Amino acid sequence: MSSLNSDPELAEGSGAEGQSRRIDIITLFPNMLTGPLDESIIKRAVEKGKVKIFIHNLRDFGIGKHRICDDRPYGGGPGMVLKPEPIWRALKTIRRRAKSKKQKVILLSPQGKIFTQEKAKKLAQDKHLIFICGHYEGVDERICSLIDEQISIGDYILTGGEIPALVLVDSIVRLIPGVVGKKSSVVNESFSGQFLDYPQYTRPRVWQGKRVPLILFSGHQKKIASWRREQAIKNTCLRRPDLFTRISLTKEEKKIYEKLRKKYGKNS
Repeated sequence: MSSLNSDPELAEGSGAEGQSRRIDIITLFPNMLTGPLDESIIKRAVEKGKVKIFIHNLRDFGIGKHRICDDRPYGGGPGMVLKPEPIWRALKTIRRRAKSKKQKVILLSPQGKIFTQEKAKKLAQDKHLIFICGHYEGVDERICSLIDEQISIGDYILTGGEIPALVLVDSIVRLIPGVVGKKSSVVNESFSGQFLDYPQYTRPRVWQGKRVPLILFSGHQKKIASWRREQAIKNTCLRRPDLFTRISLTKEEKKIYEKLRKKYGKNS
């Protein structure tokens, strides 16, 4: 049985009271969301009562017998634009049924600010989030007065806001206390700290001639931590050197960074 709720009628009384968070997603294509959101960590978070996720089909709030949600843009131009009325109806219904005191409404749009781990941490503090999946050429500008912010997951074009919604939900839900088993698993991930993650290894000790670094078998946790920090800085140097423009390095980290720059080149 699905751990999600795609029927707004069943969302009655499922507000954001207590420790549980609530996420509502407004979309023209609910089937794009139900599968991924009913798997893995998100499914377990819902089953534990850490978060309630409701998927709302925008067509249910469409206009007329054909449930129209889009129309041609005024002034001409290609494509279609999402009408303001269905979105407004959906938001009104969600707010009435959820009974939460405060919601944050987010439009998934290529015009939004780029999503980051820091943003995920902030959104994980909100008790009730409402995501609107943009589509076609966008939404009628007049609906923007009902939106708190617009978020993009990158400078590239997608068919709609459904995949960005999945990205945000996954990133946010795993930060809710009690969702991920060990807090350290979240804290030590890439982008949770300043650097990319250090290399990870598991059994066997030797695979196709490649050996696991001996330091990891030493049992000396301080030395292992030091090695991992250096490897994390190395990975960041080689793969995302741009991150160093906004990283604040300690004295020891600066030494490691300069040593790596000399070894791998100034462009690292």
